[in-house]
Amino acid sequence: MTIAPLGAGTAPTTRQSLAHGSLGTAVLHIERARRGSGQWPAVHRQLSAIGPLINGDQANLYLGAPAMTYVLHLAAAGTDRYAGALHALDGIVAAHVRRRLDAAHARIDAGRFAAFAEYDVFRGLTGIGALLLRRRPEGAEMKGILEYLVRLTEPVTGLVGEPLPGWWVGHAPASDQTATPGGHANVGMAHGITGPLALLALTKRHGITVDGHDTAIRRICRWLDQIRESDHRGTRWPRWISTHGPAPAIPAAPSWCYGTPGLARAQQHAAIALGDEDRKRMAEQALLSCLSDSQHLDRIADRGLCHGFGGLLRTVQRVAEDAGNPQAFTDRLDLLRQRFLMADPPEGAGFLMGSAGAELAFQGAEDGAELVSDWDACLLLT
Repeated sequence: MTIAPLGAGTAPTTRQSLAHGSLGTAVLHIERARRGSGQWPAVHRQLSAIGPLINGDQANLYLGAPAMTYVLHLAAAGTDRYAGALHALDGIVAAHVRRRLDAAHARIDAGRFAAFAEYDVFRGLTGIGALLLRRRPEGAEMKGILEYLVRLTEPVTGLVGEPLPGWWVGHAPASDQTATPGGHANVGMAHGITGPLALLALTKRHGITVDGHDTAIRRICRWLDQIRESDHRGTRWPRWISTHGPAPAIPAAPSWCYGTPGLARAQQHAAIALGDEDRKRMAEQALLSCLSDSQHLDRIADRGLCHGFGGLLRTVQRVAEDAGNPQAFTDRLDLLRQRFLMADPPEGAGFLMGSAGAELAFQGAEDGAELVSDWDACLLLT
């Protein structure tokens, strides 16, 4: 297994991208091989061609050495397949985590605001934590990430002395560079505090905790409660909070990345972890209201995982597994499959927004299909 920093002479970034490149499409081929509709030699040829892996500061769950570790873990599926490569990569990822934790704590000590790339699911330590939960849940690095996330939830002081959430970032959301001139606290699963909430809750559900673990979960949940809005159309959350207040909490696309589905699943995780039945009912009802609103569903434009019907399908299935009334969710899968087929096909072949992820979600939601694979662990759905 060859490792290289990001720079000249390395494999193209897109090739080793779980989100958009060959590593992402490999997840689909792995799933096909596990189901008997694909061949393991083909999977091996694809993975062997990916070549020197990025392991600099840019590496993350969706890129480079950690991404390859995640995909090989899926391919191994409890066997000794790729055991040597995985052993080597586990050590590389552990060293990577230690470097990033040192930088994150130094940033907090210096009183600077966070950035998405430090903590979020795609590029940050939350995503690496999702990997470690599968690979080394009892390891020192997993503990270190959880301790960091606890610290991330502690309030910080703003530029004029105002109290701010610890995950306040000094930059704008990627979708709108002018929306938050003084920075913002992001709400979504992809880039916001809902991702760390899901990881904290999932690790607690697996019996892995650190000092302050429950306090951090409750702190995030209270903040989400403060910004939650409800009316005759249901419950929803704004995409972010800035110094000017919350972004308009209009019914947005019911997506995994920013919408009610991702928020509902993370809070369902948290409710189960804490034994909070009221929150669990609230989260499940929020998703049911979203699914019952055809105008809400009309806002989804494609089949992808990130903000399309693929992500919604998978999220609904995962919520159903833990729901008080699973049938209330499974009864809606047929309609969601129909809406999926009516939506525009993805333009690319990738995992996150492309055809590979869409096909993974759809084949897992077909009549009679069972959720036996955890390829969606990188989305913190399970």
